[in-house]
Amino acid sequence: MRGISGNKLLAKALKEEGVDILFGYPGACTIDIGDEISRLNYTRIVLPRHEQALAHAADAYARSTGRVGVCIVTSGPGATNLVTGLATANYDSVPMVCFTGQVASHLIGNDAFQEVDIVGITRNITKYGVTVRRREDLGRIIKEAFYIARTGRPGPVLIDLPKDVMAELGSSEYPSTVNIRGYKPSTGVHIGQLKRAIKMLHKAKRPLFLAGGGVNIARANMVFTELIERTQVPVVTTIMGKGAISTDHPYYIGNLGMHGAYASNMAVNNCDLLFSIGTRFNDRITGKLHSFAPKAQIVHIDIDTAAISRNVQVDVPIVADAKEAIEKMLEYVEPCNTKKWLDSVNNWKIQHPLAMRPGDEMNPRDIIEALNREFEEVIFVTDVGQNQMFATQYLELNEKKRMLTSGGLGTMGYGFPGAIGAQIGNPGTPVIAISGDGGMQMNIQEFATAVLEELPLILCVFNNAFLGMVRQWQKLFYGKRYAMTNLRSGALSWETEGKEYPEYTPDFVKLAESYGAKGIRVTKKEEIVDALREARNNRKAPTLIEFVLNPEDIVYPMIQPGGTLEDMIMDC
Repeated sequence: MRGISGNKLLAKALKEEGVDILFGYPGACTIDIGDEISRLNYTRIVLPRHEQALAHAADAYARSTGRVGVCIVTSGPGATNLVTGLATANYDSVPMVCFTGQVASHLIGNDAFQEVDIVGITRNITKYGVTVRRREDLGRIIKEAFYIARTGRPGPVLIDLPKDVMAELGSSEYPSTVNIRGYKPSTGVHIGQLKRAIKMLHKAKRPLFLAGGGVNIARANMVFTELIERTQVPVVTTIMGKGAISTDHPYYIGNLGMHGAYASNMAVNNCDLLFSIGTRFNDRITGKLHSFAPKAQIVHIDIDTAAISRNVQVDVPIVADAKEAIEKMLEYVEPCNTKKWLDSVNNWKIQHPLAMRPGDEMNPRDIIEALNREFEEVIFVTDVGQNQMFATQYLELNEKKRMLTSGGLGTMGYGFPGAIGAQIGNPGTPVIAISGDGGMQMNIQEFATAVLEELPLILCVFNNAFLGMVRQWQKLFYGKRYAMTNLRSGALSWETEGKEYPEYTPDFVKLAESYGAKGIRVTKKEEIVDALREARNNRKAPTLIEFVLNPEDIVYPMIQPGGTLEDMIMDC
């Protein structure tokens, strides 16, 4: 029996794994793979205009659906263009399987045309990476890749496919089971540790839950809400954890950290027990480590053993899946006596609410509050920068309103292609991208993808003519020297009084229209709602709404670089 080629086995494996959406960009080393996948006529291939955008689209598809995102690119520059997307997914624990073409085995190491050691390049930003050296290993490696990507702490897996290995004939069998020596993801919960943590929770006078992205990744939102309501303990979230509990819930305080709410940061500073679930305690939420939660004992539940006590030393470590741990907690927890503590938290919220300066001029909060009112069910996908911070401060999230964002790596250019992936994975749900004018231009070529796929995306571009977050730091800490941030001037120009600048380029409205999309420009508060409704009614193509904003709009509160959670700048 001659068997089948590796290319054909890969196509079969995708079908066996239920991969009905593949984000792919072709090249010499993957042309045969694409041919076999197309012949099978099961997997829909989405063709982007850049491999980085392809990776972000697969990432957001995975985040929004809970399935593994899958992509394929060719060797050399096709593979290296994946790097930012892989790092983004790795930091945020997104399950992806990425196939890269590779030159024939005998050419590897000879500086062949479009040859790179992509496994070596991405070793530190993937959960696992491997080059298939033998045809007989191909089926097992693919099966293991999907298993590794979605189990334990999810993450991206890269499989490098030499062209000659994929052309070789071999068995048509695709494994049905996985047995990887040395990889046994933690299952279950250590009951003794959990009971110890619960005992501390009941004894605490000022307990506080901290929910990270792990709660959302585990789809534990409903049981987490039940836990909060049963214990009557307030909760703060990281940016990635926002949405773990409805933002209008009476026990929800807000985000903590560099741009967190005043009440959230004060709650962390004053709690006597910080019960954290699914967070890495990165520097954006802790500030100075020695002064983080200074009065508290810390419980840390995380599926990744390496994340526990890496940044913040904890008192009770629990290695477990967030949902499994919370479900087990619900068997033991009782209401806590938190009335005085809740009164203190609510007083902080009343004294220092999230706010922007009132005025007649349109600001980011006006836009986001209109989005909150106009959409009852929606997936928001943010870019990175001030637009992201405003969104994470003011968006209302619940079981019908979700948010996807690049939290760990902070990847500009994520918003637009991420929205494409989310819309493809959720065709019946409105998807709205929120980006700045800088981030939007990093993957703006994906208009072609969105138009050809007939995706009714709404792209909200916050245009302040600057790279706003860096400009904010320059305004507050660098004497208003706006080097390299003014998008209307030369890279080293500083803004000066009375200086004339060229017209902003590009004209976003005309650019959208040139791709076959709809473009709308909004300059006044009164125009926001009509623009959103017009965009919502455009069902066969994306709509870009350019909101022209004042660059002086700043994200407050803000913690000074190197400061503590108490060192909040509330306004200037």
